[in-house]
Amino acid sequence: MSELRSQGWYGGNDRNSYIHRAWMRRGLPDDAFDGTKPHIAIANTASDLTPCNMHLNEVSEYVQKGIWEAGGIPLNLPVVSPGETQVKPTAMLWRNMAAMAIEEMLRANPIDGVVLLGGCDKTIPALLMAAASVDIPAIVVPGGPMLTGTFKGQPLGCGTDVWRLSEEVRSGELSNQEFIKSQSSMIRSKGHCNTMGTASTMAVIAETLGMTIPGFAGTPAADARLLSLSHETGRQIVEMIAADRRPSQIMIRESFINAITAVAAVGGSSNSVVHLLAIAGRLGIDLTLEDFDRTGRDVPLLANLAPSGEFLMEDLFRAGGLLALLAQIPERFSSLPITVTGRPLTDYLPGNEVFDKKVIMSPADPLMQNAGIAVLRGNLAPNGAIIKPSAATPELLTHRGPALVFESIEDLHARIDDPDLEVTQDTVLILRGCGPKGYPGMPEVGNMPLPKKILEQGVRDMVRISDGRMSGTAYGTIVLHVSPEAAAGGPLALVQTGDIIVLDVPNRSLNIEISEAELSARKPSAVSAAAYATPVRGWAKIYVDHVQGADTGADLDFLIGASGDKVSRESH
Repeated sequence: MSELRSQGWYGGNDRNSYIHRAWMRRGLPDDAFDGTKPHIAIANTASDLTPCNMHLNEVSEYVQKGIWEAGGIPLNLPVVSPGETQVKPTAMLWRNMAAMAIEEMLRANPIDGVVLLGGCDKTIPALLMAAASVDIPAIVVPGGPMLTGTFKGQPLGCGTDVWRLSEEVRSGELSNQEFIKSQSSMIRSKGHCNTMGTASTMAVIAETLGMTIPGFAGTPAADARLLSLSHETGRQIVEMIAADRRPSQIMIRESFINAITAVAAVGGSSNSVVHLLAIAGRLGIDLTLEDFDRTGRDVPLLANLAPSGEFLMEDLFRAGGLLALLAQIPERFSSLPITVTGRPLTDYLPGNEVFDKKVIMSPADPLMQNAGIAVLRGNLAPNGAIIKPSAATPELLTHRGPALVFESIEDLHARIDDPDLEVTQDTVLILRGCGPKGYPGMPEVGNMPLPKKILEQGVRDMVRISDGRMSGTAYGTIVLHVSPEAAAGGPLALVQTGDIIVLDVPNRSLNIEISEAELSARKPSAVSAAAYATPVRGWAKIYVDHVQGADTGADLDFLIGASGDKVSRESH
């Protein structure tokens, strides 16, 4: 093993090394600073205001045990933790800030490696972006999904059933009293959403990128095996440091193609697109929207999980877990990338048995053929837009209808239930001003509620188009991430109510039926522009001034690429 990075702080007999050692002793053994024991940060996103990550302090204890056992020094490092369900205006506003803050703390401190503890939607992306930028040995512990809750004897998929039940209230099928009563049943245990939402998808991504111990993703938060795997992770990071095994060696281009394939096979969140693009950007890997379409286009959907299917994450674990699912299509995964263990993911696929074929389906009889995220282009989305076909109504994937434009999320909320709203089930709902710059932060508002008068007709889906995102737990025929966004001068800003919109997912197109000359002659709506974010200070100001489009991952322009782990100057 080469000299430990931490010896740049603790090695030597000068005043500065004295200060670094003396202030850190506090119970550590005498040999903690002699260069034989790696110092390992546990980047911990536990927070009482990030409900899905509240249990990570307990998880950290087991990681620490593994590190001590393997001869390392574990060091708790609380990091920024944006909670998806709590923060306003949207957690996505702080993904890049969290990634930047974590990156700087990893670089600035005397550590030789890091264990990344995440769960809620933005925490694993931020942790992986930071680890990619610093490029010291790193490994992920995914916090795991919650156990399945039930209401009136029926399982509840958190997120997905919130959207479903709230629409039933608006349609008059469910009383508001019953809706509120279901609240106490929705969240049964510690852990993140139990659907194949963004949190579960990011765990799948972390594993298929090679950044977890194989077999970890999807282990329920309340399962004792999560703690056992966390202990093992503590041992594994010590071995990684000895081998100098870094994120840039693990997360290569083929790793990302493996992850895209896995997202398609599990029916993963559309949010995976912006996160994978951002992580790849930190590593200097040329990943594009076309890679998502080309890779996922013919991948069968094998996970019968909400929101695309019937079951929940606890069922996937019971049925054999992620490795059993991936083992159904081993030929689709590259054996070139290694994992945190030094061996390729494909080494871990043979021998994994499926125990419930209703949950993990066969490639010969999948839940859906060609399930990957579809990338659309046209005069309405020159830089691309995406749709998740597995969560859409098949009959609406080819659709032509008149636009109904909402200038902002506030405009939508004010008018969506107006009984005089001129709308039919063929109408295409357009929501703009919800991209990275416009909101700011690109919120999960793309899964717009349907107009009440349409719900009362028994209709449960319409084509909806937005420059925002949608929750990974959401469903519907929803076009997202339209780029360029309206606030960045994209054509979405020029759409007028009544314009004919043509969606053709099989042919990957999204267009407005007017001439190029007429489109060019139009001016953006002043009402819409007035709603765009114009922050004057703080992080929001930095974000709006520097955030890039969704088509490249919505990272900040000055954070693209890695900066490494070197610190040039001493602190005293």
